[in-house]
Amino acid sequence: MASGRAHDRATLLLALPFGLLWGPPLGAAGILIASLAFLFGGLWLSPDLDTLSRATARWGPLCPLWWPYRRLLRHRSPLSHSPLLGSAGRLAYLLAALALLRGLLELTPVAPLPVPAPAAWPALASALWRSHPWLVLCALAGVEASSWLHLLQDGDPLPRWPRRRLSRRRRR
Repeated sequence: MASGRAHDRATLLLALPFGLLWGPPLGAAGILIASLAFLFGGLWLSPDLDTLSRATARWGPLCPLWWPYRRLLRHRSPLSHSPLLGSAGRLAYLLAALALLRGLLELTPVAPLPVPAPAAWPALASALWRSHPWLVLCALAGVEASSWLHLLQDGDPLPRWPRRRLSRRRRR
């Protein structure tokens, strides 16, 4: 299992080469989005958000957003350390946490945030998908590729599902 520094070093080292893979079909926008998504996925949406890790600390004042996530999932569980499911779960959790945070801030007498209401997010996501589907796929691939890098460094690209213990029958 690699250390947090090793994960960070590999993410920083491979972000640009990963982005360059998207250059021929998507140009400079593809390179930029793929590289940034790879960095975001590896440094801020790491599979190690289920522990008190460097990735958790990077969230700074928003670090408490990940406390329920850590409490719900044990470290290296299939829901946090598996391909596709882990990244999708972290992205869904982040969206849900941000929606909840925005809703709580609306209840306070603070000026409204310049962020669309969560109810408008599906329409915005749909419009983004219709106008730039390849760039959206590029961003999602960057987040997922950085997760795979993490899993490969840990030596467990596929999670171990908990085994059910079979009770032994007693002979009479």
